[in-house]
Amino acid sequence: MDLSKKIEAILFFKGEPVSYKKLEEILKVSKEEITTAILELKSNLNERGVVLLEKQDEITLGTNPEFSGMIENLQKEELNKELSKASLETLSVVLYKNGVTRAEIDYIRGVNSSFTLRMLSIRGLVEKTTDPKDNRRYIYKPTFELLSYLGVKSVQELPEYNETNQNLNEVSVKMEEEMEEALEE
Repeated sequence: MDLSKKIEAILFFKGEPVSYKKLEEILKVSKEEITTAILELKSNLNERGVVLLEKQDEITLGTNPEFSGMIENLQKEELNKELSKASLETLSVVLYKNGVTRAEIDYIRGVNSSFTLRMLSIRGLVEKTTDPKDNRRYIYKPTFELLSYLGVKSVQELPEYNETNQNLNEVSVKMEEEMEEALEE
């Protein structure tokens, strides 16, 4: 399969910036091959609604600036809507874990949460920071605005916090064990 199409699929799936190095690791090809494929992808996306955005050694998919007004209107409309079931599920995991990776959220929910996390972030309900254990991934936490809106001073004041947090931590441990088993195979 065409390398540029693979990169496009990875960027779409991830929903966040991906480094050239990470693409090299995933696709098991050289930096030169990645660079050539990215140029091809850029060319293929020319005159389309989606563009390739670049910053230093990272790339991501974004919307064509030509449609920024339309996207801004859609975003305003989206921000005024009630939270979806997916948003509420994701927000609950972020609140009760009080620091969780996207992989953990995806594992707990059983679906990709990239777009949901992005929307919650845009709404100012979650914030993402670099994981101190691995600077290639992010940790999602509730914002102070969210805690204020919920009327709690800390996540520990949430209903059944200790029990729910313990259950989620057990699921996270199970996920880590499964990942280790998969790596050993």
